[in-house]
Amino acid sequence: MLKIRAIDLFCGAGGLTRGLLDAGIEVVAGYDVDKACRYPYEHNNHPAVFKKKSVANVTGKQLAALYPPNCWRVLVGCAPCQPFSKYTQGAEAHKHDKWGLLYEFGRIVRGLMPDVVSMENVPELKRHKVYTDFHDKLVDLGYHVSAHKVYCPDYGIPQQRTRLVLFASLHGAISIIPKTHDEANYPTVRPAIGGLPALKAGEVFAGDPLHRTSSLSGTNLSRIRNSKPGGTWREWPHELVAVCHRSKTGKTYPSVYGRMEWDKPSPTVTTQFFGFGNGRFGHPEQDRAISLREGAVLQSFPPNYAFVKPDEAYCFKTIGRMIGNAVPVTLGAVIGKTITIHGGRHEN
Repeated sequence: MLKIRAIDLFCGAGGLTRGLLDAGIEVVAGYDVDKACRYPYEHNNHPAVFKKKSVANVTGKQLAALYPPNCWRVLVGCAPCQPFSKYTQGAEAHKHDKWGLLYEFGRIVRGLMPDVVSMENVPELKRHKVYTDFHDKLVDLGYHVSAHKVYCPDYGIPQQRTRLVLFASLHGAISIIPKTHDEANYPTVRPAIGGLPALKAGEVFAGDPLHRTSSLSGTNLSRIRNSKPGGTWREWPHELVAVCHRSKTGKTYPSVYGRMEWDKPSPTVTTQFFGFGNGRFGHPEQDRAISLREGAVLQSFPPNYAFVKPDEAYCFKTIGRMIGNAVPVTLGAVIGKTITIHGGRHEN
């Protein structure tokens, strides 16, 4: 039987690695520079090992030594998407310190020549030269390449997240597995988080320390009490509307200070999802922003996925960054299933 092993670049807290494991692909190691990711990565994804090292300082030869003999070598990764996000536009995008990391990914591919490569990022990446260069390098190296714009609810993820997923194989054409859902049965917020214990703003559930919420000022408590699921701040009493939203330019941001809707997928979970004023992150009926655990569940992490050692403090900013930056676990499993099916077809 074909043995497939993977290494995860830019692994973060392990969303992509967890998905690959769920799909039956053993992950040898994950690389990231964020030391906070070591515990969640290793604790939840044994036997994968966390390597705190910049991808810029990794060589294909070094990675080759980590794979066992006689296996298909898979290299996956999600280069940090901040340079390519729709929130970082024009010339400013080129000034971002993470701009060159996709070139480093390509350099490692050339040095390792893995059997299969997969890269996940924001769809806006395709508009940039760095993507074209990465794609063309793979083709020049002899890879069969396909790229897919993936709407996460199409694969059972309860979140309106759209991602670019690229596959490249030395063994033949490779394409993402068929969608598992459509508009008639998209997963929604209600079955994802509706069963979690109720909390007030600033509270922590004793049975799960990750199920904790940020506090609200008196003004924001009044604002969320005047918010309806799917509504906007335009429906509030005038005195509650933020000064910046009363201007002509501010009126173009209706989704901040919003509540999610029970029977729709959630909005895209960002690194700031725990703050009511940072997007449509208000709970559908409780007067608070969603909890850290609820954000993780909407990112399809298992309900018991641990992000912090038992004796350490819970920092909203740090944990929010790990959750919001992650590849949704279920999308990781889709990537893994695509690779295992492809491997089965080309085993001989």
